[in-house]
Amino acid sequence: MSAPTTRPFFGQPFGWLVLAVGLAMVPLGAALAQTGWTWTRMHPAVNAILNGTSAVFVIAGGIAIKRRAIDFHRRCMLAAVGCSAVFLVSYLIRFATTGAHRYPGTGAAKTVYLIILGTHTVLAAIALPLVLRALWLALTDRVDRHRRLARWAYPVWLYVGVTGVVVYLMLYHFA
Repeated sequence: MSAPTTRPFFGQPFGWLVLAVGLAMVPLGAALAQTGWTWTRMHPAVNAILNGTSAVFVIAGGIAIKRRAIDFHRRCMLAAVGCSAVFLVSYLIRFATTGAHRYPGTGAAKTVYLIILGTHTVLAAIALPLVLRALWLALTDRVDRHRRLARWAYPVWLYVGVTGVVVYLMLYHFA
């Protein structure tokens, strides 16, 4: 029997993606640590980072599948599910401990915020079962059904990930 062939790190796109995401987290983490914020102020930022990281993996997974890089796609989507799961648990903890946060602005900015928040919330509720079902279909090798569902789940999940970051920025930094 011959030894399995291994690719060095430089030939592994997923390794590079994880390294890039990890390196982006270092200055973000350092910036958060330097703010002097309490945990209740920092927690929403951590959630936004998790949402954004999930979106990065969803985008990379979408590009990978278009290039027929199945293994890279699988790894990206599992990483996106992992980030989303950690986000969901963290968000539920944050909501249980500090409750809802009202947008302090008024006028057109508040209207835009409420539209984005409303669509984000509705689509997040829709995304969860879509993503879980798509994941199940992929893991049980029902590729045709997975592909049909993923055509709907992908843009919904991506929208939720990106608008999660937008909602955070609007609520905590631009209001």
